[in-house]
Amino acid sequence: MNVSRIAVAGGIALSSVVLLSGTAFAHVGVQPQGEAAKGGYATVNVKVPNERDNASTVKVEVNFPADHPLASVMPQPVPGWKAEVTKSKLAKPLELHGKTINEAVTKVTWTADGGAKIGPGQFQQFPLSLGQLPENTDQLVIKAIQTYDNDEVVRWIEEAKEGAEEPEHPAPVLKLSAAKDDHHGGGATTDEKAGHDHKADDKAKGEKGHTEAAASSDSSDTTARVLGVVGILVGVAGVAFGLLAGRRRSA
Repeated sequence: MNVSRIAVAGGIALSSVVLLSGTAFAHVGVQPQGEAAKGGYATVNVKVPNERDNASTVKVEVNFPADHPLASVMPQPVPGWKAEVTKSKLAKPLELHGKTINEAVTKVTWTADGGAKIGPGQFQQFPLSLGQLPENTDQLVIKAIQTYDNDEVVRWIEEAKEGAEEPEHPAPVLKLSAAKDDHHGGGATTDEKAGHDHKADDKAKGEKGHTEAAASSDSSDTTARVLGVVGILVGVAGVAFGLLAGRRRSA
């Protein structure tokens, strides 16, 4: 009886871990390619998973914080999606590379075009070039709005509070690393730095950062899958052992 109870408890615990892990990974998030250094430039991916079994995502909107305005936000073309960049005038102009910037990007919206959708069990990444990143904050809260083809709207706008549980619909957060001497950031691309003088080794460093970040991401995903499979096998083995022990006792 004790063995059976332990096996059942182990199976329940394993199921809970798997379910909670799935929920955590279902949130809309923003991930840098390489580093997103303060005062520099970065390329980030807005990762949008589809959480519904009976609807597809057809529109994604991300909003940038007004207290840390970005002068440059450029979307990379995504097949089947139309991107629209919205700018607003700044109450306080920015000084960037000797130029005065009077407006900043406040919103980027992707709309499915030509039948493209994010279907059930799928996700889509929307790459963005950002710059110049602020130097007076450790993170950027980038609120997102997700629209489904059944007219349901999910607002990923809730900011997490220290010491409190994660909100139901947390806003994506871009963590900023320490400032670099060259102020370009590890995720910067050639397009982001157009119009400025840069050495060839700066570009090489950026490309190396992209490669290492991709390798690290692949490694993390592989490890997570392996651990998940091992956990499931352990849970199944525990249940089987409990049933076998119960039959022997009955015999």
